[in-house]
Amino acid sequence: MRRSAARSNPHVYRRATPALLGGLLLLAACDQAPGPGAANAAPAAPPPAAVTVLTLRHQPAPVTTVLPGRTSAFRVAEVRPQVGGVLRERLFTEGQEVTAGQPLFRIDPAPFQAALETAEAAHARAEASAHSAEITVNRYRPLVRARAVSQQDLDIAEAALRQAQADVASAQAAVDVARINLGYTVVNSPIAGRTGRSSVTVGALVTANQGSALVTVTQLDPIYVDVTQPSSALLRQRRDVAEGVLRRDAEDRAKAVLILEDGTEYSRPGEIQFSEVIVDQGTGSVTLRAVFPNPDGLLMPGMFVRARVEEGIIDQALLVPQQAVLRTPRGEPMAYVVNAEGVVEQRILKTSRAIGTNWLVTEGVAPGDRVVLEGVLRIRPGARANATEAAPRPGQVAAAHAAN
Repeated sequence: MRRSAARSNPHVYRRATPALLGGLLLLAACDQAPGPGAANAAPAAPPPAAVTVLTLRHQPAPVTTVLPGRTSAFRVAEVRPQVGGVLRERLFTEGQEVTAGQPLFRIDPAPFQAALETAEAAHARAEASAHSAEITVNRYRPLVRARAVSQQDLDIAEAALRQAQADVASAQAAVDVARINLGYTVVNSPIAGRTGRSSVTVGALVTANQGSALVTVTQLDPIYVDVTQPSSALLRQRRDVAEGVLRRDAEDRAKAVLILEDGTEYSRPGEIQFSEVIVDQGTGSVTLRAVFPNPDGLLMPGMFVRARVEEGIIDQALLVPQQAVLRTPRGEPMAYVVNAEGVVEQRILKTSRAIGTNWLVTEGVAPGDRVVLEGVLRIRPGARANATEAAPRPGQVAAAHAAN
């Protein structure tokens, strides 16, 4: 009925149409009108991220490497008898320290004492014969000049004298041998060290130069440590020394610190004595021998140890803390650097080796660069950063004092 009324009354339709159009335009104008926050609709730039940086500087850095090895005795003496006989006495306590020349065993000396006396009697008889021959020669010489004795008789007498003198020398040598053998009845320690277990007891029959040792004496102070190093690492070290990258001391005696089986460090440092000149074909390694003081006897032969050997010192090392070094998706080491304008840059690094908690860097950064230590998750390349210098580390302070 309303639709038919509107159609029947065209004036009403004309009045409604302008009002409706005005309302639509007003709604469109309201949709397009800016609100109170329209001026701030564009995103504002974030403030610079706060990061902690470390300014890199050249510093001396000792280069060390940890090598496995075993301890070995400084000296080992297997004590054997030099004469045979019945063992009468043992003159030491097993496991005790002995000095060089200290008596260890006593062999029955009676047979050797009798042999010495027999040799001395033979020597006396030879001297008597020589004296008689000398008297004969002295008597014949004036008689030859008087032509009372022929020259031939004098020659025979002089030959007999020389033979008697040779017999005296031979008898004297026999006396010396008998006296030496008598001295060998007391078996002395050839070196100073600690004794092991005795392989014989009192009353046993021993023979000269027998296969089994009576006892073994081991010198433990100082003590050797034999460590193995790959031949490739040894070549690299020598090349760095030749090129001046690595500096060694004048005596070329590398220092070493021993790490025991339980992980603790041995309190007394040692030094490398020498390295073998032959490479093991099976392992491709070279044996280095170090010597350590061992006055307390803590180190025993055969112990497995590790030695931290000082290869040398790099005078102009550039060290980057390991916490500042990240990895790219390709596995390359990288670090963030804040430049002079406060903008973050990404640097790809080339590391040589780890020195303590730092990486030795050869490419990618330079002295004066500020490497980000803390806050790496809040930054990205090209962003601005508010950098705060990190406190010096103990190692850097020590290196600075060493450099000065």
